[in-house]
Amino acid sequence: MKIRSQDQEIMSDLLDFLKKSPAVLDVPVAAAVYDQNQKQVAIAHNLRELTSDPSAHAEIVALRKAGHLFGNWNLEGLSLYVTLEPCLMCAGAILQSKISRVVFGAFNPETTSQSSVELLRNGNPQLEVVGGVNEEECSTYLTQWFSEQRKIKR
Repeated sequence: MKIRSQDQEIMSDLLDFLKKSPAVLDVPVAAAVYDQNQKQVAIAHNLRELTSDPSAHAEIVALRKAGHLFGNWNLEGLSLYVTLEPCLMCAGAILQSKISRVVFGAFNPETTSQSSVELLRNGNPQLEVVGGVNEEECSTYLTQWFSEQRKIKR
């Protein structure tokens, strides 16, 4: 699928959101849900460490916020933006939400036999999945964070 100019702008906004978020020990991933008019309806970052919730990935937190806002779990017609390729757990939640479009930044280097992109595309052939948006910036941000974490743990 084709990267749109607004996809790049939104991904830049998500990176800015991460940079302004309070420093936590959780992997810095941000996700946001947008409506058909490109208006943000929900935004989140990983909250696993803060909430001791293994499912509190940015994607799931953002989907929950959008569902609460609309009073409906069915988020058809909306788009999910995330700075890192969703994991398999998040891909399952994305499919269950019926979201129409997924746009992500960095590809997940930990992906093994089946990527979440394959799961998303096979689970819903109508779902538009766009990866690699501002990939270098998203990847660099994560790489720097992991490097800092290694220094702290020494």
